[in-house]
Amino acid sequence: MTSDPRPIWRQGLWDNNPGLVQLLGLCPLLAVTNTTINGLGLGLATLIVLVCSNLAVSALRGALMPEIRIPAFVLIIATLVTVVDLTLQAWLHELSRTLGIFVPLIVTNCTILARAEAFASRQPPLAAVHDGLAQGAGFGLVLIALGAGRELIGQGTLFADANLLLGEWAGGMTLQLMPEGVGLLLALLPPGAFIGLGLLVALRQRLIRQPQTAPAPETSPSAA
Repeated sequence: MTSDPRPIWRQGLWDNNPGLVQLLGLCPLLAVTNTTINGLGLGLATLIVLVCSNLAVSALRGALMPEIRIPAFVLIIATLVTVVDLTLQAWLHELSRTLGIFVPLIVTNCTILARAEAFASRQPPLAAVHDGLAQGAGFGLVLIALGAGRELIGQGTLFADANLLLGEWAGGMTLQLMPEGVGLLLALLPPGAFIGLGLLVALRQRLIRQPQTAPAPETSPSAA
């Protein structure tokens, strides 16, 4: 493992993005991303769990016997998710009600357990923290992009209900970009989530596709 964290960040944000490449954690990703703020809230919760679980797993990697490794990882993740869920209920109650069961379901997000097993259990704490931040940020960006697109197309706004996450002062952050009552309801429904994610995946594939240019034919000099 080199001291350069840039490959880790490139993996998490682009090359091995959990939402666009691995297609993990799709249940909460598709269920709550009907607004930008919902996506941001769930993304932050997932990022916190990823970073803390990676750090804990890396710190304990030499103390856990192989037979109990996976159960121990699940216990660590479940404990952290419970802390995050109770914190949301205590301090951001309305947002917690909006996200509902999908915060506790972070426990079942395959990304978190996969990073604990494939990376954090084999790397020092600093690298594990970088991996948690990169993977969490990559997943969170997909949540925000999908939520923003669905909110804009579905109800013509951005940052609606920002006060649920940021407090009462953020109540005026809503941007009304289309007239009220104008929007495509499909975008706010579950099929719209699948369509939106499919478009994001297709956009990434289009961006990484290399132009196929045929090499120029070689010409031999004409005979004298």
